[in-house]
Amino acid sequence: MKVIRAKRIPFEVDMAAKSVEVLLEDIRLLSEENHALVQAVRTLTRQTLNAVQEEVKYGGILLSSAGTPFGGVFAYKQHVSVEFSQGASITDPHGLLEGSGKGRRHIKLRTAGDISAKHLAEYLKLALQAAGGTDGSTG
Repeated sequence: MKVIRAKRIPFEVDMAAKSVEVLLEDIRLLSEENHALVQAVRTLTRQTLNAVQEEVKYGGILLSSAGTPFGGVFAYKQHVSVEFSQGASITDPHGLLEGSGKGRRHIKLRTAGDISAKHLAEYLKLALQAAGGTDGSTG
């Protein structure tokens, strides 16, 4: 008799199937503070850029505008990271971008005050431009 083994689905595929709402609920259950930070980043992104789309992938919320992916929001145990896909191409006006890889850079948020203190709205616009999209700002 031949034994058929189930093929294991990679974690990323499982996460991609999750909706943003389900992921947000998971984050909330782990940390109310991180949930509030992720929600604040999502709100700021929608207020700052036009036509933002969200997709759950790689354990976070990937962001794109007019079909141009430019970053994502990821909740970790001690912080929320806002990742910029082409962050290495950004001229860092405030010296706040972290990371040293070929492409990505990120900003870590630990409190709600970090959103304005670390000029996140400005970096969101720069990230979209660096990814090849238009600024698309709403104001």
